[in-house]
Amino acid sequence: MKRAATFYREQVASHGGYVYYYSPDLSRQWGEGEATKDQVWVQPPGTPTVGMAYLEAYAATSDKYYLTAAIEAAEALMYGQLASGGWTNCIDFDPHGKRSAQYRNGKGKGKNYSSLDDGQTQSALQLLINVDEAVEFKNGEINEAALFALDALLKAQFPNGAFPQVWKGPVASQPVVEAGYPDYDWKTERRIKEYWNMYTLNDNVAGYLAETLIDAYRIYGDEKYRSALHRLGDFLVLAQMPDPQPAWAQQYNYDMKPIWARKFEPPAISGGESQDVIETLMSIYSETGDGKYLECIPRALAYLQRSLLPDGRLARYYELRTNKPLYMSRRGDVYNLTYNDSKLPGHYGWKIDSRLDELEKQYNELSRGDDRLANPPPEADLESEARRIVQAMDDRGRWVSTYQGEPLVGQPKFPLDSQYLSSDVFSRNITALSEYLAAAPDAGG
Repeated sequence: MKRAATFYREQVASHGGYVYYYSPDLSRQWGEGEATKDQVWVQPPGTPTVGMAYLEAYAATSDKYYLTAAIEAAEALMYGQLASGGWTNCIDFDPHGKRSAQYRNGKGKGKNYSSLDDGQTQSALQLLINVDEAVEFKNGEINEAALFALDALLKAQFPNGAFPQVWKGPVASQPVVEAGYPDYDWKTERRIKEYWNMYTLNDNVAGYLAETLIDAYRIYGDEKYRSALHRLGDFLVLAQMPDPQPAWAQQYNYDMKPIWARKFEPPAISGGESQDVIETLMSIYSETGDGKYLECIPRALAYLQRSLLPDGRLARYYELRTNKPLYMSRRGDVYNLTYNDSKLPGHYGWKIDSRLDELEKQYNELSRGDDRLANPPPEADLESEARRIVQAMDDRGRWVSTYQGEPLVGQPKFPLDSQYLSSDVFSRNITALSEYLAAAPDAGG
């Protein structure tokens, strides 16, 4: 584990941060597209993901090498903290770089949109506040950056508990109402250009937020973070659609009606986001003990089970009211709604793996007061996984992946059978080794 971390920190890192992928010789790197040596990625599995893996290693070994690596990752994030308090998906250390933004430190230029999309701000915040705890709150710059970001995040929460996809400053107050179906032709009317200012659940925004607020309350003990978590749960209850589709959409307007986002993201019930919301509600219940966050789950699970596709998956979208699986066809930049799934655009996940059996099992355990989420895997399983990981490492401390056509975050255009290094693989392996060492401290290091 130390050999792998040393290679990644000393050979791979740039300015203390990381992107998604690297060529084995480290001559090229990719985030969302090819990146320069001055660019690091915030969106998982970039800098925060790697930094959290270092913290896991530090917790398991007490070796301050890992803590220093995590601090360096946190400092990279601090450089790219926006004036609005959060983060966007990339940090450009070149003040004149194409991805530079309006950083708090005054060294950047450009936009000032803090983003919750794909866990960008949430993951950065989680690393900062956990590093703050690990250094016993003695690094004033990290502490100040973390609290500034948390304060900005709370100001971006609407009265009903929802959050927008992005923000530049405090959000305006909106009425608190329950979700409902549009009373107009949503296929042709009322598309909203700046949908990102409205209530969003896309890409597990709520799940990332819940994790962040739970960490914030645990680490700082301030009730305002627990209150924000409660309000987030209240919004998820309000956002559940009425019968006949008691699940959740990706995006809502201020009247709590599902709306368009991007041109291939229609107002619809979302199989993926609905599963994420169910999981988030259970997480909020586990933290707060408030049973209202479990009450809406059985109806949602039953509805989603009825909506499974013949292959056992869920559609990304189900048409409002009719519940027909809804897809898109594409010609050039033009998308058209269709019920036909034979020629789907390849850049988007139109069908989602079902986790319903797992979610139902978890719900039943929570309902009985038996929270098995806290139970670690058996030590034998941890050892088997640790052995596999160690055997897969090369003599330089690298885990080299081979591309076989599988979908990858950031959609890099790798040739088949090409090799690359992955921050996701590194982080998962370091975390797994740390879990094994923490469970079996006599195993050696």
